[in-house]
Amino acid sequence: MNSIILVDDQSITNFITRKLLEIEDVQIPVKDFTNPVEALELILQQKEQKNIIILDLNMPEMSGWEFLDKLVENNHTPTIIILTSSTSDLDRDKASQYNFVKDYIIKPLNQNKVSELCVKHCK
Repeated sequence: MNSIILVDDQSITNFITRKLLEIEDVQIPVKDFTNPVEALELILQQKEQKNIIILDLNMPEMSGWEFLDKLVENNHTPTIIILTSSTSDLDRDKASQYNFVKDYIIKPLNQNKVSELCVKHCK
C-alpha cells in the first residue's frame, strides 16, 4: 500500500484513527482530510497508487456516497473502509453494492477494530 487516507469531516475522528494506527505500528504513511473534495482530488491525481481509504458517510461538503460515486465515475476503485456512525442496515447493504468497499465499521473506532482492520488490509 502507498498510503492510508482518512476522510472524515471531524478532525478528532481522524486524530483518533491516526493514533490507533500508530499504536498498531502501521508502517504505511497516513494522510488525513476533513474536506472530502480535497481528498478526492488527491486520490484521483494519484490513481496509480494503491491506497486504503477510510471514509465517513455523513459529511457536509460531499457525502461518502457521492465520494464513492465519483470514484466509480472516474474508473478508480481503491480499497475503501467505511467508518461511520450509521447503524442502518440500508447503509450497510448500499455499501456492499460497491465491490471496492471492503469493510463497514461503526464508530467509535477502538484498538480491537483497528487490529482486525490491519490484519485484513494493512499488512
